[in-house]
Amino acid sequence: MVSGISRIFIGILLAAAATGAARADFSDGRMPDGTYRCEVYLLGMFLNLGDITIKGNVYTGPFYTGLGTFGTAQQGYNYQMDANGGISWLGPLGGYTAGGNSLSLTQATLDGQTPPSFDIIMKQPDGAFTASTCTKQ
Repeated sequence: MVSGISRIFIGILLAAAATGAARADFSDGRMPDGTYRCEVYLLGMFLNLGDITIKGNVYTGPFYTGLGTFGTAQQGYNYQMDANGGISWLGPLGGYTAGGNSLSLTQATLDGQTPPSFDIIMKQPDGAFTASTCTKQ
C-alpha cells in the first residue's frame, strides 16, 4: 500500500511535469554532462545513495564514494529523455534496480535557477515507494 506522503509527492511531481512547471528545455533529449549526487531524506537526515555520472546519452553508477568504495568503476549504459524530462534508463541502476526494487518514474528538472537534477521514484518489493533526488555537483 502506498503511503499518503508518497501519493502526495508522486501527485505533485506528475502535476508539475504535466503543466510544464518542471520543464525548461529538454529538446536535446539529455541531461547536462557531470556527476549527480543521489540522496534520500530519511529519519531527519539526508543519506547519500551514490553518484551517477552522465556524459552525452551514457550514464554510469550509482557509485558510492563515501566512507569507502563499493566495487569499481561500472560499465556505461544509454539513457533516453523525452520532451517532458522523463528519463528511461536502458540498463541497471545500482540498488534502484536490484534486490527486487524497480523504477517507477524518473523526472528531470532544468530550471536555470538551481543545478540540474532528477528525481527517482523506486518501488520496493513490499510495494512501498521511495523518492530520491540526484543533483549535479
